Amino acid sequence: MPHGSKKLEDLLMFNDASVDLPWVKSMTTPNIIFHDQEPLTYNLYTKKDLVDYVMAKNLFVPALVDFVASLHLRSCIVAPLLHAYDQVLLCHSEQNSPELNTYERNGFIGVYYWSHAVIARDWYRYAKLDPKLTVDFENILHDFLIYNRAWDGTREYRLLLAEMLADHELISCCNMTFSEFDHNTHYTQHLFANPNFAISRDDLHLLYPANKHDANASADYNSKDYATIAIEVVLETLFDDLRNHLTEKTLRPIACGRPFILVATPGSLQYLKQYGFETFDGYIDETYDTVLDPQKRLMIIVSEMKRISCLPPGEKILLWRKLYAIAERNKKLFFSTEWHNQIVKEFKDNFDQGIKRLTTTGKYWFEIDRIAETDPELAALRASDLPGHRTLVEREQLETWIKQQNNQD
Repeated sequence: MPHGSKKLEDLLMFNDASVDLPWVKSMTTPNIIFHDQEPLTYNLYTKKDLVDYVMAKNLFVPALVDFVASLHLRSCIVAPLLHAYDQVLLCHSEQNSPELNTYERNGFIGVYYWSHAVIARDWYRYAKLDPKLTVDFENILHDFLIYNRAWDGTREYRLLLAEMLADHELISCCNMTFSEFDHNTHYTQHLFANPNFAISRDDLHLLYPANKHDANASADYNSKDYATIAIEVVLETLFDDLRNHLTEKTLRPIACGRPFILVATPGSLQYLKQYGFETFDGYIDETYDTVLDPQKRLMIIVSEMKRISCLPPGEKILLWRKLYAIAERNKKLFFSTEWHNQIVKEFKDNFDQGIKRLTTTGKYWFEIDRIAETDPELAALRASDLPGHRTLVEREQLETWIKQQNNQD
């Protein structure tokens, strides 16, 4: 808590098995870390960050601090060295992920779960019956709805999109706001991680209405916005990337029964199709979904927006009717019990597979003994029944369990 936070100190225990279970049982119960709302970024946490975090917990003698910190997110679990398993399950929400591969090389086993699907079902549940979402093409004021609140970090491509829309004279056909500052940085001072996204205009804040949405805006939908636009252009968290990581942003127009253009990583439309959703190929040029170059992908999207905006009014309404027929089928699927059960079953199956991949050599547990050989303080704790530490009998029981598991293997 808060949900979506990336701070180590905000990774809290949902259920601490050590509270309710005998010690040996809790030490032989697998652990899972839920990193399923934000993209994985292994190098986000430096060694210093992890050392400072471990020291702040004040649970380990000095000789163990570096070792515990080397376990990355595993160091956030209560008494991580005492668990018998060699890995910790890592629940995530992305596919085609090199970041996941890095985690798996460092003591984690990935469990994929499209958590945003279940989150969106809850957040947008009123859209299922909201009368204000009834489609009326006579009320359409803008061809496109674009929520563009933040542009820092992985979202920096949004600055280039804002500039492209201005250059192609598309602002008037868009309902879109703009943030002059993000994390106290003015957009003209932003240092682009991808220099190909760099912009030259310094008047964007004068061309768009000022953004007044906060960070929780994606947890809701604005029925007035949806009642007066034809198509939403969804700006996802990841764009300049090859991972597929779709959030509630993509599912919001689906829940509201609106067609969309998806500004995301390549393959994102195909990702949606594997969950049963239809896209709008044949009516909207969706070749952008196959383009690896992010700048070219943006250009194809903007060009298609330009084409749609220039259609005569009668042709636009004919297009919208075709798009909205697809959108209505997507909405029906999204709110179906069968689709919800599909998402949950996928998670349960992946969880079961993750459990089967766990190994139990007890390497972290036995590493304590090795470190204790050179540290008198730790050696004294390991050889004692001092209050606050597990008894020698319990520790022997754990070691026996570990050896039994290895014999079974």
